[in-house]
Amino acid sequence: MADFSLSGQVALVTGASGDLGRHFATVLAEAGAGVVLMARRGDLVAAEAEKLRASGRKAAAVTGDITLPQGINAAFAAAENALGPISLLVNNAGISLTAPSLDLPDDDWDAVIDTNLKGAWLASQEAARRWVAAKRPGNIVNIASILGLRVASQTLPYAVSKAGLIQMTRALSLEWARHNIRVNALAPGYIRTALNDEFFATEAGAALIKRIPQRRLGAPDDLDGPLLLLASEASRYMTGTVLAVDGGHLNSSL
Repeated sequence: MADFSLSGQVALVTGASGDLGRHFATVLAEAGAGVVLMARRGDLVAAEAEKLRASGRKAAAVTGDITLPQGINAAFAAAENALGPISLLVNNAGISLTAPSLDLPDDDWDAVIDTNLKGAWLASQEAARRWVAAKRPGNIVNIASILGLRVASQTLPYAVSKAGLIQMTRALSLEWARHNIRVNALAPGYIRTALNDEFFATEAGAALIKRIPQRRLGAPDDLDGPLLLLASEASRYMTGTVLAVDGGHLNSSL
């Protein structure tokens, strides 16, 4: 029988101050993992970690900027001091923006690529270096997007960053398998959060929902099973996999 338990695991979740990051941290904690929540807003992740501890879970919070190598190193050190060696990294930190490509400022391009792609790379490299040095196995779950596999208008840097994250997932899975490090990606479709509620209440948002074969947005808990699959020993023979959770959206027309 597949083992979805995370008992004995210690997970680091980046971007844990946002809706999905907080949700992922809670799901992993409820599956038995000790969870370290990381974000630039230390106050937000500290409050969330306190909630998890109050419910009987093992949790800690660290402040760090994933776009800075020194910040990553310090965050991993603080995480390990709090809960022990990290065995699971969830690269969830990400930002997006909507703008016509002809008018896209360089700074906006850099901000999205640095956070969504470079940050995931730096965190992955730091985790892998620690695992290899300690001769321990490791597991990385990259939170990608179906926009890394298809396109949407005026989302250029986001789509490019997620496509790069998917290709990075595949490349690292090939290179690091010999070290017993697995690297997989979860590619959500459109998931309802507090940040997009207002848009999906508009005519344009309703039209987008109609293009999803299931005719609905995903909810955060639609990602729970796929996340636990990739995070646990249930997927021990999976690496380099990109798991889409999108209500069939990838099979629809643009």
